Amino acid sequence: MNVLLAGASGLIGKAIKAELIRAGNTVYPLIRNKRLGPCFYMQENNEIFLDSSIHLDAVINLAGVNISERRWSHTVKDQIIQSRVQTTSTLSTALASLEKKPDVYLSASAIGYYGTDSNSTLCESSPAGNDFLARLAVGWERATEPAKAEGIRTCLLRFGLVLSPGGGMVKNLLLPFRLGCVGPIGSGLQMLSWVSLDDTISVMKELLENKEFNGAINIVSGQPVSSQQFAKALSGSIKRPALPRIPARAVRVMFGEVADAALLVGAEVKSERMSELGIKLQHTDIQECLTDIM
Repeated sequence: MNVLLAGASGLIGKAIKAELIRAGNTVYPLIRNKRLGPCFYMQENNEIFLDSSIHLDAVINLAGVNISERRWSHTVKDQIIQSRVQTTSTLSTALASLEKKPDVYLSASAIGYYGTDSNSTLCESSPAGNDFLARLAVGWERATEPAKAEGIRTCLLRFGLVLSPGGGMVKNLLLPFRLGCVGPIGSGLQMLSWVSLDDTISVMKELLENKEFNGAINIVSGQPVSSQQFAKALSGSIKRPALPRIPARAVRVMFGEVADAALLVGAEVKSERMSELGIKLQHTDIQECLTDIM
């Protein structure tokens, strides 16, 4: 199978690329801002080139800058939007114009689609929220429409918090936890809807193969935990004592707008559609997951 992969350098991108190659597939990374290889994206003039001599069986779009890497400003928020919505729109249009179209298109989204709702359990049929991250996810998903309209089976990957010591939240917290510098964030009551990286890759592989599945799916373990429970499990996995929480005021000073948009709030998200894939997740207990992956 020939697979085009946008976002190959990220945490999930590296893992799915390695797994696809291991299984005997050919992966073509979408090179950004360099006219290299058979597939590249020149962001400055919004141009994607796809070598027409290569039939792409599948496309995986994981493009997008890290939302919490820097304090948000108008410029940074524009970059977050452009790296997701514009890239996805341009890629979707390019796929729609191919004479021989791919069979399946997996495009990233996030459970931020639902906003932050501490009063109910959210699933794929729940409505979209109305904060910045929710509006971002809505636009991100709508940007796949050109491909969907041309009959390409399109799956929207609403990722939860993906856990791996190789990147993301766990990597960022490991050193502070080992040094005994941090504990739960804010009240510690906000819910984290998580999934292991291994389970994330298993779901994506099944979506590539399952010809009946399309639309959105929440990629989560189905067992959300509070920030306090997460901190306790992480401390236990590295055999360090759990520490007092970090006050919300301090988090806001450190992270600015990101604090109230993503760190001090959460949502209890589960999946109604995971059962359609017929796979059993490896990690559904947070303590067992963190102990296993460390």
